[in-house]
Amino acid sequence: MLVGLVAALVAALLFGWAAVDQARAVRAMPGHENRLGSFVAAGVRDPLLLLVVAAYLGGFVLHAVAIWLLPLYLAQAAISLSMPCTAVLSAHRLHEPLGVARWVAVAAVTGGIVLLALGAGEPGEVVTHWPFALAMVGVLAAVLAAGAAVRRRPVLLGAVAGCGYAGSALAVRGVGAELSGPVVVSALTVPALGLVAFWLYSIALARTTVAPATGALIVTQTFVPALVGIALLGDEVRTGWAGAVLAGLVLSVAGAVALSSAAAVSAAVPGAAGADDRA
Repeated sequence: MLVGLVAALVAALLFGWAAVDQARAVRAMPGHENRLGSFVAAGVRDPLLLLVVAAYLGGFVLHAVAIWLLPLYLAQAAISLSMPCTAVLSAHRLHEPLGVARWVAVAAVTGGIVLLALGAGEPGEVVTHWPFALAMVGVLAAVLAAGAAVRRRPVLLGAVAGCGYAGSALAVRGVGAELSGPVVVSALTVPALGLVAFWLYSIALARTTVAPATGALIVTQTFVPALVGIALLGDEVRTGWAGAVLAGLVLSVAGAVALSSAAAVSAAVPGAAGADDRA
């Protein structure tokens, strides 16, 4: 379990750094983010965005290790540490102020993850059958449809992007060592969901400050896999620790939401960098 937890925490650091530079990159190429093909074509010519993609890929590999070795609720909650990293870095590099309330929220995220680590049981088994693989294809279609429906509402778009990353995390559980049709389909949906989520998140970042979009993303990418992992995929909780795990999950996500709320308030203060001067 220690290896999985370390992998998740390092992945969170990479994701937190990447979110800030992703915001810088997409705001420097206005208009390209609105179409997936145009976004990809512009992105492959942008060294900063390519560096962001490399960081995400490194984080993804470490995240996949965490998903295989940890219950999904712990693997995903540990990734929520990317939000404090994003908030601190954006305060220095994107001039999005950081105050006492956000430091308290950082402590909440950290405390929640400690509770989750203490209460975590064994992770569920890899799922290599057709119903699961086809369900992942359905999730991909649903994320695309939802993204189209809310593309002008950046916070909701961040939440949909989080569902895409949640689906990608769930799909990792369908990738086993033995090659089969369902395993191939699940393996293909992992990067597909990740790419769509990355694109939708980029649109959200182009239309609001970093923390609100990232906060919405973290809520969905944490809660959705946690619930599915426990209810359907066999993730376990240590005997007598269910309350602590629930409290840890709520605390870590509440900290992320508090960070996004504080960012929304600071964006409304005259002189603060907001959505209008970045889109």
